[in-house]
Amino acid sequence: MVLNKKYIVLALILILAVLLWFAVNIFQKQSPEIKNFDSKGETIIAFGDSLVFGIGSSELRKGGFISLLSERIDEPIINLGKSGDTTTSALNRIDSVIAKNPKIVIVLLGGNDYLRKIPVKETFNNLQMIIDKIYANNSAVLLLGVRGGVLKDSYNQLFKKLAEKNKTAFVPNVMSGLLGNKNLMSDAIHPNDAGYSDIADKVLPILKKMLKK
Repeated sequence: MVLNKKYIVLALILILAVLLWFAVNIFQKQSPEIKNFDSKGETIIAFGDSLVFGIGSSELRKGGFISLLSERIDEPIINLGKSGDTTTSALNRIDSVIAKNPKIVIVLLGGNDYLRKIPVKETFNNLQMIIDKIYANNSAVLLLGVRGGVLKDSYNQLFKKLAEKNKTAFVPNVMSGLLGNKNLMSDAIHPNDAGYSDIADKVLPILKKMLKK
């Protein structure tokens, strides 16, 4: 009788462990913290500047980390990156993104604002308006951060607050570990193929989570 009770207890513990495992995994896949997680949109769009466009990548890897992400998730990603874009110029063309009825918009902007010494407040006000426009279409946002400064990063906390406030998916400072590394950069500000692969590695887990893969 004692032996049977031990088996029953062990069986109950095993069942509880399995149920807990399923609960945790379902919760992670649902990701309720990401606004518009269950978007009914039809496309995935990458929206931003030269880092999105893929400047510095080889002909073989044209499109930089966006083309790599597309390969790894086995889904097309529409690349609407534009070299030289600031948050202001990007805001002026956000309607071209909405017109494609996205389910997810990958947003990477701010680097050119820093280089052109655009006030930080203006940069993040523009980013907020871009997110608002995307959310108005019931699309989800994957926000990618960049560094705003050499010695001091004036963007880091603001990107985090922006992501938290708007419940976007978020990857901080995608250029972390790349700048200054000649093995990963094609020039002072653009990665090479290896550098873009590093960015793709950072973004892929979050994107897959959003796609429930």
